[in-house]
Amino acid sequence: MLPLKEKDRPIVKKLLEAGCCARCVLRFCCLGVQSAYRQSYEDTARELCAFISDSENNESQDAAVLEQHTEDPPSKKMKMDAAEMDVQSEGDSAVVPTVMEEGDAEPADSDVCVVCLGVLQQFCDEAYAIKISEVVKAKNYQFDTMVLSVSLPAQLSVREHSCWLHVKKEVREKSMCLDMDDVIQVKEAFKWTMQGLVSKELGGVPVVNKISRQTEQFEVGVGFTHPETDSDCHFLAGICSDCFRPTKNKQNVFTRMAVVKALEKVSDEKFLKKFPCPPTRPVSKCIAQDVQCLHVSVFVAGRYNKFSRTLPQTPWVIDGERRMESSVEELIAAPLLSSFRAEGFNFSSSGREDVDVRTLGNGRPFALELLNPHRARFNKAEVRQLQETINQSSDKIRVRDLQIVSRDAMGHMKEGEEDKTKSYTALIWTQKAINKDDITFLEETKELKLAQKTPLRVLHRRPLAVRERVIHTMSTCFLDAHHFHLKLRTQAGTYIKEFVHGDFGRTKPNLCDLLKSETDILELDVESVDVDWPPSIPE
Repeated sequence: MLPLKEKDRPIVKKLLEAGCCARCVLRFCCLGVQSAYRQSYEDTARELCAFISDSENNESQDAAVLEQHTEDPPSKKMKMDAAEMDVQSEGDSAVVPTVMEEGDAEPADSDVCVVCLGVLQQFCDEAYAIKISEVVKAKNYQFDTMVLSVSLPAQLSVREHSCWLHVKKEVREKSMCLDMDDVIQVKEAFKWTMQGLVSKELGGVPVVNKISRQTEQFEVGVGFTHPETDSDCHFLAGICSDCFRPTKNKQNVFTRMAVVKALEKVSDEKFLKKFPCPPTRPVSKCIAQDVQCLHVSVFVAGRYNKFSRTLPQTPWVIDGERRMESSVEELIAAPLLSSFRAEGFNFSSSGREDVDVRTLGNGRPFALELLNPHRARFNKAEVRQLQETINQSSDKIRVRDLQIVSRDAMGHMKEGEEDKTKSYTALIWTQKAINKDDITFLEETKELKLAQKTPLRVLHRRPLAVRERVIHTMSTCFLDAHHFHLKLRTQAGTYIKEFVHGDFGRTKPNLCDLLKSETDILELDVESVDVDWPPSIPE
């Protein structure tokens, strides 16, 4: 039996007469017992009819109410019998109701709920649960638990508000301490009804409301539209125009959040002047959209070495034309995309090197966000094998410390990025002939402060600014009269090439100034990136 109370009786009767479905009646009675929504729609409608019946009601009246609120329409014969009874009781002047043949459009006084527009009637059963589960099985995701999400037409909020105003007087008269916020949401009622059914079809996989961010989350989304009543929201724009301002990213300004915000501002009096109370009966039910599946992103981190001077970090495209056949991120991502069966990726790293710069030493920290992976669980041995697959795919790069990390851990790579240090080795050319003693003073130069205007070579992608950077230490190795190796330990973000050649005076001071000779950089290697992340994994 439904746990309804005597004070609910007039509200139930009023809502049924207004055209609310059985489950929406329970919602407006603020019934939070989940099992009440899980029982069959027919049983719920039957119990509501019995609840509002009294000794003066006869069985035919119960049947009439039940007919309006059961999921399956009455047969043609039942409608004909009802029509004949009406004709006999009203005499020769009565009009015989039209008998609907199968396939005919629904009549204007259809039994589609005036509030949920059929969502809690037509789409809360085993048949729809089977449809959802078939889509999930076909996608072949790996998951232990599932979140069921629901997207509803914005106009449901308007219709719900209208029905609340319709019963508000009854609530106040019965001294019920209830408000609109106490009404059970359509989404909640839908989930309470469907979670168990979907779980059963998926072999008992738990279907839950929320999952912590630390857990692998797999979400199945169902959505509904109802074109017939799309215009229900439009009157709100004339009352609360500030709630419906168009933006570049929004195709439709009548979003659910915007509608809810507007309803909070509109007075009952203004609302009732613009929208019928209770809402008008719709002709058609909601249209179910395609079932969508989405697994939360998986993050994979590690360090990479780059041994080539003709390999960019990311795809190099100029004016729509690709300049290099591959890149560091693509060589790393390809095996991961395949193994995780992901639909895409986002690559990030602790800084970047130019195409002609090698990255040696312990390598540069990087992370890949794998989007919508169909497989998400890998043990340590499998991750180690993935690392080996990447390393065998090319001699231009090598990956180490590959591991699956959390989204939160990604922040460690960028934490205090400009306060970190990086070490470099550069091959320097000088126009003026030099000897070993001419460059020794550089080793004595400590904490050299630079003012670096955005280099000309990156000005197309970085804003014009003057950045202060520090070269902590330098050491030299004399090679010949025009060449020497320069080792530098610098603040992260220092433009080394520009420090060497001066970039037409855009970096001050520079090596040209210090040596009083035109200088240039022939080769550059990154020796270390001093970021303690990700954690080192023994080989």
